[in-house]
Amino acid sequence: MATKLPIRIVVAEDEELIRNHLVKKIEAAGPDLAVVRAAQDGREALDFVRREPVDLVVTDIRMPMMDGLELIKSLHHHFPRIRTIIATGYADFEYARQALRYDVSEYLLKPVKPAELKQALVRVQTSIEHEQQRAAKNLEGAAGRADRPEAIVELVRRYLRENFAKELSLEEISRSFNFTPSYLSKIFMRHTGEPPSKYLISLRIQEAKYLLARHPELTVKEVAERVGYADPFYFSRLFKQMTGVAPTEFQK
Repeated sequence: MATKLPIRIVVAEDEELIRNHLVKKIEAAGPDLAVVRAAQDGREALDFVRREPVDLVVTDIRMPMMDGLELIKSLHHHFPRIRTIIATGYADFEYARQALRYDVSEYLLKPVKPAELKQALVRVQTSIEHEQQRAAKNLEGAAGRADRPEAIVELVRRYLRENFAKELSLEEISRSFNFTPSYLSKIFMRHTGEPPSKYLISLRIQEAKYLLARHPELTVKEVAERVGYADPFYFSRLFKQMTGVAPTEFQK
């Protein structure tokens, strides 16, 4: 039986004393919870997430450099696997509304009680451990209801997050939304700053990093296939180009 791996957690909190207490509370909540980074702001947390596999980010809202809402927004768009918990002193409806928009798992108010934190962590941990059993959301007919370019782009991002492991081309994606490839690429670039193909590669490489780090029993070929690349050699070249190291080196 494979050894159960801990849930890797990043904490983002600008107040040092609160940050240290929060880290202690999280690690005391269960033996399978490991805080791998205690960041002073959202930017530091996001930089770490880009380098290392992470399962959960616990963040405050108001921080310098990058606040918690900007952090969860970036995670939502580029690291959809990562769960998020907000721990804040602001019981503001607008903050909560935005948190829901970016699929925040839990919204806790400071001072965070150990029992409430533990319950929230258990719920998130259960969600992570059963992720493979979750059914993909049904987007049938969604494109027909999108009348604004921003809405179309968000639907495409959702589609890519849920289907990145399949063999996809710009033509196939465009056909799914009844648009021409040139139009879809144009509006995606305008609203995200990158073409759909680059966003798709980013999703696949992040998933590959997760699989390589969390499932060492998988071969590079198996990882490549699970993230949508039939050719493991092409995957290896692309992975090294994006991360600076080969998949086998990253796995070690």
